Amino acid sequence: MAVVFRPPHALCDVPMHYCPGCTHGIAHRLVAEAIDELGIEGSTVGVSPVGCAYNNYLYFNCDMVQAAHGRAPAVATGIKRSLPDHAVFTYQGDGDLAAIGTAEIVHAAARGENITVIFINNTIYGMTSGQMAPTTLLGQVTTTTPLGRDPKVNGYPIRVCEMLATLQGPVYIERVSLHDIKHIRKAKEAVKKAFKVQLAGKGFSLVEILSTCPTNWGLTPIEALKRIENEMIPHYPLGVFAGADLEV
Repeated sequence: MAVVFRPPHALCDVPMHYCPGCTHGIAHRLVAEAIDELGIEGSTVGVSPVGCAYNNYLYFNCDMVQAAHGRAPAVATGIKRSLPDHAVFTYQGDGDLAAIGTAEIVHAAARGENITVIFINNTIYGMTSGQMAPTTLLGQVTTTTPLGRDPKVNGYPIRVCEMLATLQGPVYIERVSLHDIKHIRKAKEAVKKAFKVQLAGKGFSLVEILSTCPTNWGLTPIEALKRIENEMIPHYPLGVFAGADLEV
């Protein structure tokens, strides 16, 4: 019998703790597939965040380090400079990366650190009961914006890719989505490219992945996927923001 599918070896064969319909699991698989296909499992170090993916060290077969909230880019910088022959990646949510970790991500990008950042944007704080995040859309209801995000009170959503693309340090920045099969395949290409950029020694790479949070959005999994397409992508357009002509 022909084998048509094997799960990635870099992803542990264990149940995940994520809510039904959450696309963190898909993002994990894409990272693991990239590690497998590049043959770097034994020389990869991932940095876990604080947030819904705080314990993703249980899910990846490569070496993992737990960082304090928002500090993953700083931790990854130290690891990469100590182990320059290793692939080093962070896996961070929008609260972790774009709120408490804003300084770390901006300065790691400005320095052009040769690390790969996987940035999960679901427009909300997931683990801590659904508060407003820096990426929360205008009008979006959260536990801390029960009447919807008001720009006069809460300011405007931060577009991380666009912001970091104004810096000279980043080599490759792309925003992708997980709302359907076509875009999942595109997301995999972006994740793999981000690792290849690092392996080639070119510098800082970041892939922003638009993801779901059905539980805190109060939607079914299918409705949550539609929300990405109909509400998130208009505000967070997909595409390459740095490195469009990059060859790796």
